[in-house]
Amino acid sequence: MDPATADVPENLKERLKASYDAMAPTYNEWAIPNSKQRVAYLDKALGYLNLENKPEAPAFLELGCGCGLPITQKLLSHPGTKVIGNDLSDTQLSLARGNLISGPEDEAAHRLELIQGDMNALAFPSESLDLVVAFYSIIHLPRTEQEALFERIAQWLKPGGHFVANFAAEEMESAVMEKWLDDRGWMFWSGWGQEQTLEKIKKAGLEVVVADIADDVVDQHSFLWVIAKR
Repeated sequence: MDPATADVPENLKERLKASYDAMAPTYNEWAIPNSKQRVAYLDKALGYLNLENKPEAPAFLELGCGCGLPITQKLLSHPGTKVIGNDLSDTQLSLARGNLISGPEDEAAHRLELIQGDMNALAFPSESLDLVVAFYSIIHLPRTEQEALFERIAQWLKPGGHFVANFAAEEMESAVMEKWLDDRGWMFWSGWGQEQTLEKIKKAGLEVVVADIADDVVDQHSFLWVIAKR
């Protein structure tokens, strides 16, 4: 079933959080086995970073990290990296802690920070991050908020840092499904479409180095996959 056009609800973030809290197991069972595209674009972005030649340990941020598998896990696999994972869902972050940290003696526990809440409320020092990752997450923000977030991401990135994410390939101001994946899975998406998204990323001060349109491997909807450089 395709999403229906709808107004942006005033309690959008609360509804999204409630949905992902309620359907976390269903979503993870669906998403984790179908992560090939996400991993492929993450690998591309990491390749651009040239981590072997960095004099200090890199810092990575994942917006919409979910249960941490497989993307946060892959970010943590790079020795010495500082990884910050953000998600609206308390349930997903609780699962992420269990998936990514084996116990108090696990050295990953000292390199991983999990932050619950709206990604628009995050604050980091300027030029403090090497990579920002956002797969299937920024699309849940109203598109006016997406534009403002691009500007903050550009500020957070170090010179030479990268941003990798995917977006709606077609323009849609707001789209809603009352039951997505699960009877409790009310869902919202928004986007500027390919041309305007790329324009706004560039306007924020980032150089687009990859811009691909590809169908989702599961639901066959088209997404814009972007890697941009500070």
